[in-house]
Amino acid sequence: MKTEKATICGDRYKFDFDTCSSSKGYAQVDTEQDASYHGIWANPFKMIVVSYVEGDVYTNTAENIDEFIDEINKIKTFTEEYGYAFFGIDPMDKKEIKNKFVEIGLGHLLH
Repeated sequence: MKTEKATICGDRYKFDFDTCSSSKGYAQVDTEQDASYHGIWANPFKMIVVSYVEGDVYTNTAENIDEFIDEINKIKTFTEEYGYAFFGIDPMDKKEIKNKFVEIGLGHLLH
């Protein structure tokens, strides 16, 4: 897993509507922690998970599909272990994103 870290000013909405938009192949990974200062997005085509936390941006790029699946499962486990709800992955009404998550075995996490 390749991890890059950056810091930006602003809030998560730049990611929702631009950087990690569904038109670029990203789905939102919805948790109880979601707020203007926190969000997670996953791109099953490029095997990328982006996390935004209070200005810090972590971009994790998996080397293979198993590593990508493990990263999604780690997010789910971490969220639940710290007492927050994991609501699931929102493919943003994009059939191709939904189908890709199903194809790789993460369909059970879609909502």
